[in-house]
Amino acid sequence: MRRTIEMDLEFLPYLQEAPVSSEGLHQKAVSNDATTIKFWRDIWVNNTKANHKEYGPFSAHHIGMEWGLYRNQPAIVLGSGPSLKNSIEALKKNKDIPVISCLHNFHYLMDNEINVDLWVSLDAGEVTVEEISEGGKKSSDEYLQLTRDQKLAAFVGSHPKLIQSWGGEILWYSAGIPDEQIRKEMADIEKFEIYVSNGGNVLGAAMYIAKGFWGCNPIAYSGADFCFDYTKKFHPWDSKYDGKIGKAVLLNDIFGNKVYSWQSYVNFKSWFEGVSMRCPGLWVNCSEGGALGAYPQGLIPSIKQMTMWDYIRMYNISEELEHMAKNPGNATEPNYKVPKVLF
Repeated sequence: MRRTIEMDLEFLPYLQEAPVSSEGLHQKAVSNDATTIKFWRDIWVNNTKANHKEYGPFSAHHIGMEWGLYRNQPAIVLGSGPSLKNSIEALKKNKDIPVISCLHNFHYLMDNEINVDLWVSLDAGEVTVEEISEGGKKSSDEYLQLTRDQKLAAFVGSHPKLIQSWGGEILWYSAGIPDEQIRKEMADIEKFEIYVSNGGNVLGAAMYIAKGFWGCNPIAYSGADFCFDYTKKFHPWDSKYDGKIGKAVLLNDIFGNKVYSWQSYVNFKSWFEGVSMRCPGLWVNCSEGGALGAYPQGLIPSIKQMTMWDYIRMYNISEELEHMAKNPGNATEPNYKVPKVLF
């Protein structure tokens, strides 16, 4: 049975404290590490060897070179969840807040003319090349041409085809893989200790760069869903992943409605929530959808829920008084019958 209804969406109420501990969230986040390491270990090492041979040393050009670039400024971190579409119009108005995005959004944000200061890639598979254009309006070659003016932060174990395809600047980083043997093998290639903690996902790497290397606070997310949307879409564009729910789990979203997710994405969600509870800073979810910070009981207090319009306006609201500031003798704007007052 299927029934279509209209409903007003309101954020769940905030809880006095999270119903889980940061330690419990961390344990859930790393619960699948052993399986991940077993699958990827040889690929990570072999990719690192190939990239170092062609482009090394990594220490000559790395993300640490951007340390303090946006110190004490806000940042916007973009994931590839379906709710990213809710932020597009607001992002078009963004002028000054630095934006860092998962590479999978490349075609979507380029098609919408969104300025991105840094793209981030973590996956070691060849699929990262395909994802630059998958679901976009242009050909793969056209999108790769657009990378010439763009900057990419890449894991040293990224697939060599991605590195070969990228036309712009590349800044390397390493990942703190919880396996002593892999770390030794990678150190034998080059002792390169620019570590980016990431929780096993590229959005985590993007957030860590914005927080730890750029020096940004607060951090605002969009597209940080960690679930399908109500129409079972997995991205804001038409994607091959849409509707393929497979072995799913149910979560509450930030409005209290049930949504489908995968256990791996529940683990990612737990990592971000745990970080928000133990790392000093302001954490803002501007996704206007998804499950980040949401539990059946309500919203955890360590992640503020807000629209992207409001987040950006916090930092440029003074621009709305520009006409008054420059016209003290006649502050009435063309679109107003009286001089504008903010509040």
